[in-house]
Amino acid sequence: MKKAIRKAVFPVAGMGTRFLPATKASPKEMLPIVDKPLIQYAVEEAVAAGIDVMIFVTGRSKGSITDHFDKAYELETELAARGKTETLKIVQEIVPPHVTCVYIRQAEALGLGHAVNCAKAVVGDEPFAVILADDMIDDNHNGCLSQMVHVFDEWQCSILGVEQVDPSETGSYGIVKAHSVETNLGKVDQIVEKPKPAEAPSNLAVVGRYILTPAIFDKLAYVPRGAGGEIQLTDAIAMLLHDEPVLAHEFHGRRYDCGSKLGYLIASVEQGLKHHEVSEQFRDYLKGLSLD
Repeated sequence: MKKAIRKAVFPVAGMGTRFLPATKASPKEMLPIVDKPLIQYAVEEAVAAGIDVMIFVTGRSKGSITDHFDKAYELETELAARGKTETLKIVQEIVPPHVTCVYIRQAEALGLGHAVNCAKAVVGDEPFAVILADDMIDDNHNGCLSQMVHVFDEWQCSILGVEQVDPSETGSYGIVKAHSVETNLGKVDQIVEKPKPAEAPSNLAVVGRYILTPAIFDKLAYVPRGAGGEIQLTDAIAMLLHDEPVLAHEFHGRRYDCGSKLGYLIASVEQGLKHHEVSEQFRDYLKGLSLD
């Protein structure tokens, strides 16, 4: 019987040091792009892919993420009393009624692999998705994860979301070497965490979208600490390659690296130009902006 992807893990315990002081007391995942925080874009992508259990691996000072997806009785009462029905609807629909949110505390920031392993008890013996909110992906349709779920439905194995990057940037990503099995899809032969450009097996970079089989937990239990002294998900995937196939999917869409200041600013501008409330006025403002 084919298995379905019903759960998604959101590792949100990182400190967000590149955005200090903004992230001193507020999580980087709560940084807004126009009028929604990054984490909400990620959750909406998961919902569009048919996922109904959202597992947040949180850390210290991440309470605002829990609050964002919780019911806000006082706010909703106030909006209703003022007759702001459209705004009330927006607030109430942040989490659809059929979606369950689960919160797990990562006591120590020991890397992405450790964060994913923290979700083992909730994921159980099921395939699952991992979404990094830093990587905002816009394809004007249902999203990158929907594409990957469609691939999983056919292949029933782990899948990595990948894109080609400039060869000089390989040191910032997990890099895969893969051979093609069909259009935009390859079987992974090798995966390396943050290789120097001269040592990289390709320029095909893993971005913040994964579908993983539960076999990954067996690898995470034994994988030694890797780059940065952290438990790297990439290293566990490298071990998984010896036991089962892993696919690399070159997704359709525009990725914004919102873990960097420049990527975040680009995302804010481009999404602002698409926003139904402000796009026209914002476009006019940009046209008249002097860059001198």
